[in-house]
Amino acid sequence: MNRTVLRVPELAPLPGYSAALERGWSPNTLRPEAAQEQLAAIARDAAAFVAGLSDPEARGGPITLPDGSTAARLPARTFWIWDAAEDAFCGSINLRWQAGTPTLPAHVLGHLGYTIVPWQRRRGHATAALRALLPIARAEGLPYVEATTDEDNFASQRVLEANGGVLIDRLQPPPAMGKGVVLRYRFTL
Repeated sequence: MNRTVLRVPELAPLPGYSAALERGWSPNTLRPEAAQEQLAAIARDAAAFVAGLSDPEARGGPITLPDGSTAARLPARTFWIWDAAEDAFCGSINLRWQAGTPTLPAHVLGHLGYTIVPWQRRRGHATAALRALLPIARAEGLPYVEATTDEDNFASQRVLEANGGVLIDRLQPPPAMGKGVVLRYRFTL
């Protein structure tokens, strides 16, 4: 049995997600404060929060960038990474794109992003989640997807390479992203 599964966010497993936020994990690696923002949104209206996590039509409002500026929302799908054997929340993975083109705006460093809660790392969840997400990206009509990782994030580099990602360049993101040099990988779908 594959232990790692992707779950569409819904109310029933929301307590596992909320518990991870309460323990200090953030689904946004560039904005750790997103954890507290999400806990507040869950407290206000849990159903609306869950419904807003995936937005394939990009109907939601603008997104906040690491420098506090905002940008238009892209179509996106979010999945929770779940350990089926332990019935435990492990992290999240998302896919974003622009309709009709594989290119992304400069402030979007890649089509996909993922993060694993610290207490579930080194168990293969990120590798399995990315493997499960790539066919979903193909079904959206994308010919390829790209992902970036920090130069010193060797664990993430291994995850990307284990799924067929090919290093295509090193880049300096726009200042709004608040990051140093990152490595960009491409997956041909």
